[in-house]
Amino acid sequence: MTTPPPDTKDRIYRSPAGLAGGVLLLAIAGWLGVDALVTGHGRTPWLALAGLILVVPVIVAFTLRPAVYANPDRLRIRNPFRIVVLPWGELAALRSGYSNEALTNAGAKFQLWAVPVSLRARKKAARREARATAEAAGAQRGGGRSGSFGRAGSFGFGAGGGTVPGGSTRAESDQIMADLRELLENRERAESAQGEVTVRWAYEVIAPAVTGAVLLAILLAVG
Repeated sequence: MTTPPPDTKDRIYRSPAGLAGGVLLLAIAGWLGVDALVTGHGRTPWLALAGLILVVPVIVAFTLRPAVYANPDRLRIRNPFRIVVLPWGELAALRSGYSNEALTNAGAKFQLWAVPVSLRARKKAARREARATAEAAGAQRGGGRSGSFGRAGSFGFGAGGGTVPGGSTRAESDQIMADLRELLENRERAESAQGEVTVRWAYEVIAPAVTGAVLLAILLAVG
């Protein structure tokens, strides 16, 4: 069967909690830093400036920056300090454990920072699934006799009267990984999904952070 031409628009996955935390941390850092710059005396404004040059890029790197872009040809992972481009043909697996990871055919492993694992969300999803299964089983038993009333007072029509509305009970990150695995299975042999794995360091983040660290170290060293 011929696969229809895919939509080339990227699917973008990011962490809402990370974005919210990043905005909050930037607001706190900006408030404290600007206050020290304006009202500080002696070396304080310089220390505050160096601290901001160091802290702001680090906050952005670990909260606002991480993202995962997926299209029919490749998976692009934007982590705090690296950008990794993985053609589907070079991906061996997408693994979920205590973190979500992409494994290449060559044995390299890259973590998906933008899709963090939440064990709490997994437990909640498991409880929802167990509850939905129990409710569906109870509804089927209650609706086994035609014309009987279910527990909630709804009128049952045979065994199909207890159908539970559909919907995923997975944790959000697990659902994202399932979607990416499906894309991998569908596209790993496609001609346009072949190529080389590329890794680029994010010097636009690393350079200012290193500059701030060096400046702060010098200021502290000179007393």
